[in-house]
Amino acid sequence: MKTVTIIDYGMSNLRSVSKAVEQVAEKNWQVLVSDNAKVILRADKVIFPGQGAIGNCMTLLNQTGIADVIRQTLENKPFLGICLGLQTLLTTSEENGGVAGFDWATGTVRRFVNPLIDSDTGEHLKIPHMGWNQVHNNHHPLWTGIPENSRFYFVHSFYVDPKDSGIIAGTTSYGGIDFTSAIAQNNVFAVQFHPEKSQHVGLTLLKNFLDW
Repeated sequence: MKTVTIIDYGMSNLRSVSKAVEQVAEKNWQVLVSDNAKVILRADKVIFPGQGAIGNCMTLLNQTGIADVIRQTLENKPFLGICLGLQTLLTTSEENGGVAGFDWATGTVRRFVNPLIDSDTGEHLKIPHMGWNQVHNNHHPLWTGIPENSRFYFVHSFYVDPKDSGIIAGTTSYGGIDFTSAIAQNNVFAVQFHPEKSQHVGLTLLKNFLDW
């Protein structure tokens, strides 16, 4: 039986992620939630969801040793990052006064800066960016069966700004800013939105990850 392990570092609500993956997993998949290095490294595929502040996240990952496990996983194992699981992949974040990430992708995690103005209505937009928004997707197997400009669910105040545009797999517009909402390279795919909260298109993406 194949295994997909969802990384538990003590700071994320994992129930909705695990339930969504279980919903699309076929009988030959075992879905695990674990903070055990051996369990994570033995998995066929790994999902790293995160929420909250990146400073606390990276501190916990380093204290528990899971940071080293993630670095190993990023080298050769199919990896899906969600929300902070995307942001931690970059070099550094402006959040919490500046926090070093895994530097898997060169770039900076930047904060949305006021004022953000809706181009259609002229109204001021709130930070965090919360709710449904369109994703313009580039060609990648994880977008299979997902129509262009499908709407996914977002909750974030910071967005990734990778230096290499070649890894950008999806973009989204908010308040006049076209930000990167998905990146992909080799065995890694990571998104800013929450597929587990994005109904049919989110479940399709999770199923595509298992099939990838």
